[in-house]
Amino acid sequence: MPHAPRVLTQLRAIYTQLSGKEQQIADYILEHANEVIHFSITELADQCQCADATVFRLCRRLGFRGYQAFKIALASEVTNPKQTIHQEINLDDDDVSAIAEKIFTANIETIRDTQQIINKDELIKIVSCLENASRIEFYGSGGSAVIAQDAYHKFMRTGIPCLYHSDAHYQVMAAALQVAKEAGAKTIGITSYGKSPLVCLADMCLYTTSRETVFRTEALSSRLAQLSLIDLLYVAVSLRRQDDTIANIQQIREAISLKRL
Repeated sequence: MPHAPRVLTQLRAIYTQLSGKEQQIADYILEHANEVIHFSITELADQCQCADATVFRLCRRLGFRGYQAFKIALASEVTNPKQTIHQEINLDDDDVSAIAEKIFTANIETIRDTQQIINKDELIKIVSCLENASRIEFYGSGGSAVIAQDAYHKFMRTGIPCLYHSDAHYQVMAAALQVAKEAGAKTIGITSYGKSPLVCLADMCLYTTSRETVFRTEALSSRLAQLSLIDLLYVAVSLRRQDDTIANIQQIREAISLKRL
């Protein structure tokens, strides 16, 4: 059987597609999941200052027949946090093997969840956009800078002219998103935060999922999901530009071989 996305994962994934009132409910659920499992539909609606029907509609959008089915699924995620693969690392009790188990399992789950929330229509649009681009520029700030650099390192093999900017000042000078859009450029975002300004400015977006704990900051597992999305885009574009990509890879290998002499 396919792995079913967790409730909170799915809620984050569809967040930007929700109405204002539905986002209000989603925000409350994400912040108070442990309390929500004890609420009736009316109590949750009262907390969010909305109608019962709005809560019910959100449950249906998540794929549940009703509020009760939603609440049962949510309870299975939050009632036993010690069993969740995203559990906190305990300095006193966890030896290195236990830490390894938690880290690897969490990363695997993050990548699997990210795979399941990919919007395939959006993915096709992004691949087509990259395939036909006259130039691709990669930007990343903070921990995402290395993701942008990895994307540049891969896409330079496709034969499409590429640029990578890590310094914030260069990023602003080269192309602030709003300026780039006004100039006719297409902007693509990869983020795990549905409320990010990036989502509002970008023409197309792909999302990753992860959960944050004290020791496992969101950047740890989400960056692996982001790298996986970059790999996906690179391979898809390369397959559409096989001749150019193969020729460029061969040139790069020949150039690198000279360094090995």
